[in-house]
Amino acid sequence: MTLRANYYDLAAKAMQILMNQESYLREQFSASDTVTLATWELVKLRVSQLNQCAFCIDMHSKDALRQGESQERIIGLSAWRGMHLYSQLERVALDWAELLSSGEAVDDKSYHRVVDALGEQAVVDLTIAINAINSWNRVAKTFKPEVGSHKPQ
Repeated sequence: MTLRANYYDLAAKAMQILMNQESYLREQFSASDTVTLATWELVKLRVSQLNQCAFCIDMHSKDALRQGESQERIIGLSAWRGMHLYSQLERVALDWAELLSSGEAVDDKSYHRVVDALGEQAVVDLTIAINAINSWNRVAKTFKPEVGSHKPQ
């Protein structure tokens, strides 16, 4: 297998910006009663599933398990709409993640539904988080770090 560019070394300043964004989101979701750290991890995993990013699916599945998430909810995430394992707030966050990741326009009804459920601050933070994981997925799919090489934080 041919190794690809080490994006962490070649773009260290850019990677630090992305890591700072992750720190901001962790702080926000640690203090949130709507979009929690557990919900954020589910969103990262679901978006990675949508994008078929093997590296990120592996990483976020393991991170979720370490944080106490159940195997049943992780396994069921790809069919979350048909399962009763997720709270209403998680469902709203996952629906928002799928809508934003699809690239479709966000209509007023969808926007107001998520704001009514989560509040404006959480929607802004969740939107940034969804954008971030989509970005990470594209970086990982381009440079193909070895699946399983992620070091837990």
